[in-house]
This record gives sequence, C-alpha cells and structure tokens, in this order.
Amino acid sequence: MFKKLSKIGGIVLLLLFVAVTLAFTSLEYSHATFKNIEIEYNPDDKITIDKEVVRKIVLAADKDIIGKAFDQVNAAKLEALVEKNESVKNAEVFKVVARDDGNYKGILTVKVKHREPLLRVITAKESYYLDDTGHRFPVSTASPPHVLVATGAVKEEFARTELLPCIRFIESDEFWSAQIEQVHITDDGEVILTPLIGNHLIELGTVDNYQEKFRNMKAFYKEVLAKNNWNKYKTISIKYKNQVIAKRR
Repeated sequence: MFKKLSKIGGIVLLLLFVAVTLAFTSLEYSHATFKNIEIEYNPDDKITIDKEVVRKIVLAADKDIIGKAFDQVNAAKLEALVEKNESVKNAEVFKVVARDDGNYKGILTVKVKHREPLLRVITAKESYYLDDTGHRFPVSTASPPHVLVATGAVKEEFARTELLPCIRFIESDEFWSAQIEQVHITDDGEVILTPLIGNHLIELGTVDNYQEKFRNMKAFYKEVLAKNNWNKYKTISIKYKNQVIAKRR
C-alpha cells in the first residue's frame, strides 16, 4: 500500500513539475520577440523565387515585425499575402522560439511550396508557365527548369483546356517524355511535335484522340524507325484515324 501511495505521489510531483515548467516557459515565450525572418523551401522544387522577394512581402505587410511579440503577428494573414505571388502554390508561417544566450528569441519561419511547371508557352508576345492545374505563372529567370515548350500560335485558353491534357499524357509516358522535345501550334491550330531523336517532325493534327495517335506512332517507331530508319523521313503524320503517313526526304 505504501509503495502504491509513494508511486502515485511521485507521479503527482512529476505532473506538478511539468505544469510549473510549462507555465514558466510559456511566460518566457510571451516575452520573446521576433529577431529575424527565415524563408524555407524544398531545394528540389523546379522553380524557386528569390528568398528576398518573400522577405519583402512579409515586411511590406508589417515593416515593424522585427521586435514584435508573438501575439502581435497574424500568421494566417502573412500566409495569404505570400500565396498571392503567382509562383507560390502554398505558404505556411511558423512562429519558432530559440534559446539565445539564456534568453528566448522569436524566429518567423515562412515555408514556401512553389508551383511546378508542366509546360512553358512561348509566343511572339509573351512567355509563361502552366502547371498541372492550368494555373498560369511567370517564367523564372533563375535556373529555368527543363519542361516541354509550346511555341507558335498558342492561345492561352487552348493551351489550358485542350493542349494540357495531351501534355500530361506525354509527361506520364516514359517513352514519350524522353522523346518529345517541343510542341508547335500552327496558325490553323494543328500540333507539330519535334522529337529528340531523328530529323523528322511529327504531325499530330488536332489533339483529338491523341492517345490513339501516340499508340500508332509508337508502333511505327518500333516497326520502322528502329530498323536504322531514324533519318530517312522528313515528316510523319498521325493526324488521320488509324493511319501513319511518312514522307521521305
């Protein structure tokens, strides 16, 4: 009985110690103020905006944020402002406390998730990215990622609603993602593909039934081009149903 009471007493004392410690720590935290802003993102993101850009967004929202206490800063508001940047898919703001020379200091951490470009559109007038959802955002000037490029008479609505599903198919297929290098849209809205291997062009025509057209083209690759015929053709048309028409040089 004595051992049981002793054990219970020990647990009570431990809980009391934890409660007092947490209360003391919470009091210390309440006096902590923000000393700096840290920007974090995954280094594997295909594009990244400069960390200084994010820092400026935060400071534009509250120029006196350095030196403020935790409860004076609205994290949700800052997240919403950072997410207004077209290249940002998601932003999370954390209030972090660190020990510094016996005192507590606050660190405002902004974690950024960038949008991932699926297609780059280049026309005579503009250049921009589209992500998998069709969201448009600016081209990154630093270390542009390797993504499929669409050139020519590319209208944004066409790129978003009609071309993008075809691009998703290309990127999801191991063979075609390695083979297709560029997509060109003619003035009459037809699609011409530039492959990485071979000196020919692929005339896809419209994007209707693109999956069937690519199956026919892959069969032609295996049965004809693979037999050392990569450079014998100028164009290969798969625009017509169940037909592959190859034009020699």
